[in-house]
Amino acid sequence: MKYLLLLSFFMLCNVISAQDEAIISKTEAAQIELNEEFSNPETTILDPEDFKNFHGLEFYPIDEKFIVNAKLVRTPDEKPFLMPTTTSRTPEYVKYGEAHFSIDGKDFVLNIFKSTQPYDKPGYEDYLFLPFTDLTSGDGSYGGGRFLDQRIPEGDTIVIDFNKAYNPYCAYSARYSCPIPPKENDLLIRIEAGVKAFGKH
Repeated sequence: MKYLLLLSFFMLCNVISAQDEAIISKTEAAQIELNEEFSNPETTILDPEDFKNFHGLEFYPIDEKFIVNAKLVRTPDEKPFLMPTTTSRTPEYVKYGEAHFSIDGKDFVLNIFKSTQPYDKPGYEDYLFLPFTDLTSGDGSYGGGRFLDQRIPEGDTIVIDFNKAYNPYCAYSARYSCPIPPKENDLLIRIEAGVKAFGKH
């Protein structure tokens, strides 16, 4: 019996490891794709003077600690609201649910939102928006917070990979209008994962 329990434990560890490896591979590919987008003069959002000296975005090292399996608590009775942005634009969102998770033994909750306006691109019907700030905001990462793109899961578990955290366009140019992460999505931990602050030239 003891042997079978140990065998089951090691098999479970291997499954988890394989799952994390697959997630990490996708994260690496996403970072490469993001840098290619910024390096291409036809797709870049950088201002001309910044693009001229651009040598790639800086990322924190990919860390499995910041890949979390969060419990998703749906909140179907929420009312739509206008989310503040860096300009007078106020897009309408509704709180879709709460993600409950732990990092380093500490418990956290993040609100996840859904736009009330349908997206132009097909395949985005299940798209969720997760803006957040943390203790690196203004001290390693962009002070205005970072974003994560999520998809509505089938069950009550949602995988949050902070290694995919990216900056809003406002981190690169004042030409853009960007949502401001709500105060309740401020994490009292350093999320040293994802895109770092952009050094303008």
